[in-house]
Amino acid sequence: MHRAYILTFGQAELFVPISNPRFVFDKNAKQGWLEAQLEEQYSNQREFAKFKTGFSIDKFYSQEQFYTIRLNKKFDWVAPRNKPTSKSLESFNKYYSNQRKRFRYIYSPNQLWYIKRKDIQGIIDRNTLSLTFSAMHCLSEMSRYDPNRLAKHLEKSCGWLLTEFINKSIYQFIDMISSEISGDDFRVTGFRT
Repeated sequence: MHRAYILTFGQAELFVPISNPRFVFDKNAKQGWLEAQLEEQYSNQREFAKFKTGFSIDKFYSQEQFYTIRLNKKFDWVAPRNKPTSKSLESFNKYYSNQRKRFRYIYSPNQLWYIKRKDIQGIIDRNTLSLTFSAMHCLSEMSRYDPNRLAKHLEKSCGWLLTEFINKSIYQFIDMISSEISGDDFRVTGFRT
């Protein structure tokens, strides 16, 4: 939906696609962090500069085909014999809670992760679940109490965006809420990865 919107209205890209997000740790430094790969078309200095606040390029990897980036913030990680200490788990949970807000997952047959940029003015900095629920509530009220106004919105040249939102957001919403409740990832069935 977002990509269709920005292409239609010429707005700045709010989400930068990433792949292979993962947590890594350094045994000697006893610290861990999150790292991910930028998709190839975003692996250049100009694109990286748009969202780099809090991120750096990971010098451990070759940056030839795509950039591997990492969060600058770290968490304490001590895991003798691969059993993390309770203090390490607490440090990781705090780190995860603070950093997870910058990343978005899109429901699809593939794993689609995005970093949300912070440098764009006028962005409502709220969870996607809250924003989707709010928009659906507004549309529900319009359809019930002011159907003529809703019809006018749908009949405009960009009404297809609203239709797409109505048709697709329910699946994303259900996926996100079930993932939050269960802690598991869900995928569209019938596809191989």
